[in-house]
Amino acid sequence: MAHHWGLRGLALFLFTAAVYAQAPTQKQVTGLETDWEIAGTLQAIGAHAERLLPMLEKIDVYAWVEKGASDTYLAQLQSSKVQARALAEGARMLAASPQKLSASMELFLRMNGLETMLSSLQEGIRKYQGPAEAVALASLEAENGANRERFQRYIVELAVQRERDLEVMDHEAQRCRAIVTQVTPKPVRKK
Repeated sequence: MAHHWGLRGLALFLFTAAVYAQAPTQKQVTGLETDWEIAGTLQAIGAHAERLLPMLEKIDVYAWVEKGASDTYLAQLQSSKVQARALAEGARMLAASPQKLSASMELFLRMNGLETMLSSLQEGIRKYQGPAEAVALASLEAENGANRERFQRYIVELAVQRERDLEVMDHEAQRCRAIVTQVTPKPVRKK
């Protein structure tokens, strides 16, 4: 009976070791995230953009201009508000169908543009409104860093997948073309 438990224990150990060896570690997991996985990230990006809007509304650029600031801050603030709204809406729409590479790239570029304008506005806030408000905007902007990185990796993986799909389709098209264009020998007529 002890022999029976020994074999059973050995079998359990080998099974556990085999399962553990097949379980991917975090570094082994690569490839395209599923739609539902990236949809959560996109929803978080949209929610973050919406949280930026109230803070942008508190910026008084007109007072800055009166203190000698460039009036380009007016355009930057207005553009930031438009971009934040568009980012929120675009992220929600893309979350419903994240496999769209062009829409993903557009959203990512919009996010980059907004970040650039926010950096400029932060400098204006620091100089003309107050350092605490600048720090608050920088802090809020930084909250989206992990989502931004994850979305960027997703876009790269999506592009890689599309390239592979195109290579397979091209290969199959070439194979079919070769089959269709093969010269078949004419049948020999019997006399």
